[in-house]
Amino acid sequence: MDNLNEVTADALELLMLNQNALGAAIEELSLWVRDKGGIETYRNVLGALETLDTSNEGIASTIQLLRKQYQETTE
Repeated sequence: MDNLNEVTADALELLMLNQNALGAAIEELSLWVRDKGGIETYRNVLGALETLDTSNEGIASTIQLLRKQYQETTE
């Protein structure tokens, strides 16, 4: 179980990458909606994407912490 932090960090990183991919796809769709006249929907999507960005920052910080803790236990 010494590598639990590393395994957890790897899993979080995969989830974050998936979140980034979904965010990019949603952004592309929102641009299409905006171009079709859906300005209000576009703005709502941008707000949701900002939440994803904030969440990503927290996940990235947690990954760094877990990796640091893992490195400290393996030294």
